[in-house]
Amino acid sequence: MIRLALLRHGHTAWNRAGRIQGRTDIPLDAEARALLDTLRLPSPWDTAALWASPLLRATQTAALVGRRTPHTDPALIEMNWGDWEGLHGKDLLADPTQDYRDIEDWGWDYTPPGGESPGALRARLVPWAQALSADTVAVCHVGVMRVLMAHAMGWDFEGPAPFLIKRNRLYVITINGFAWQGDPEPIRLVEVRA
Repeated sequence: MIRLALLRHGHTAWNRAGRIQGRTDIPLDAEARALLDTLRLPSPWDTAALWASPLLRATQTAALVGRRTPHTDPALIEMNWGDWEGLHGKDLLADPTQDYRDIEDWGWDYTPPGGESPGALRARLVPWAQALSADTVAVCHVGVMRVLMAHAMGWDFEGPAPFLIKRNRLYVITINGFAWQGDPEPIRLVEVRA
């Protein structure tokens, strides 16, 4: 049995502007870097294996809160949003010519034009997680976290999610062979006082 703790990367300029990032490699903004520099992984996660998506926003977050260079794996890269990367979700939702949907209406096969479905993302994430041999922190993206938590909690991307992903919190999944269990209650990062 191993535990996998998922952490969402800090804010970027595109996050703050409401733009869809996907695989576009946007770094953390200055405000996020300053905040993350005051936070640390809580015990025992501070000594767990540290992995990150290869995108800058994830590797920068991992290095700041983990105080070391993370291992990276392309399996952890964000969902490919295809033609919608860089656009604003609210604009796409308001455009009747687009099939942009709220997450509660996706299902596993919903695919942005030229992009990747949650099911395809799961197909690359589950083998990565199944190969872990020790407790691990993975700094990644909200799409990656949603897919892994959905897999662990039996949510099929239809109706409200049984979890709410917030920043600066660890979301823990227990993996025991092919049996997964997600904990919807996150663990806060530790604030370091000067």
